[in-house]
Amino acid sequence: MQKPTRERILDAAHELMRTLGLSRATTKEIARAAGCSEAGLYKHFASKEDLFVAVLTERLPRLTPLLHRLALDPGARSVEENLTEIARQAVLFYAESFPIAASLYAETRLKARHDTAMRDMGTGPHMPIEGLDAYLRTEQAAGRIAPTADTFAAASLLLGACAQRSFAYDPEGKIGKKPPQDIDDFAAALAATLLEGVSG
Repeated sequence: MQKPTRERILDAAHELMRTLGLSRATTKEIARAAGCSEAGLYKHFASKEDLFVAVLTERLPRLTPLLHRLALDPGARSVEENLTEIARQAVLFYAESFPIAASLYAETRLKARHDTAMRDMGTGPHMPIEGLDAYLRTEQAAGRIAPTADTFAAASLLLGACAQRSFAYDPEGKIGKKPPQDIDDFAAALAATLLEGVSG
C-alpha cells in the first residue's frame, strides 16, 4: 500500500535536501521523486520553506519538542540526565541538518530570502537556544541550578558545542587525527561540564 502523498513528499524532500542541499533541491524535483505533481506538492505545503520546516520537525531528531516538553515539566530526572539527553539529540539534529542547510550559505540572496521566510513563520535556528534557555530557567526557578547562572549563555555553550562537533567531524569520525568521543560519552561529558558551571 502506497504512503499518503504528504508522507511521500516529506520522504522525498528529506532525501533530496540531504543529498543535494536545500538550495538545489527544487520543489519540481521533490514532487517528481514523490510521484506527484508540483501543484500537488503545494496542496500540502505553502512554500519550499514550509516544506523545509516540516522536514526538520518530522524527519530529523526531535530536539525542539524535547526542549519544549522539558521547559514545561523537567520531570523526575536530574538536571544532568536531562542535559545529557538534550546534548545527544542536539548532536544528532545538527549532524542531519547541516548537510541540508549548508548550501544556503553559498548564496547570499537565497539565505536572506530563507531567513525572512523563517521569521515570518515564527521559526529559525535560534529556536533551540531559546528552548534550552527556557528549560534552564525552569530549573533555576526550582532551585536546581544557581540563581546567578546565565542560562542563555549556558544554552548557547551546550548547543554550540553540539553543532561544532557535527561540523568538525563526519559521522564515522574520519576527519581529524583523533576520532570524536562516542555520541553518548560526548553528551554525558558535555552535560557534566556545563552543570558544573551553572551549579550553585
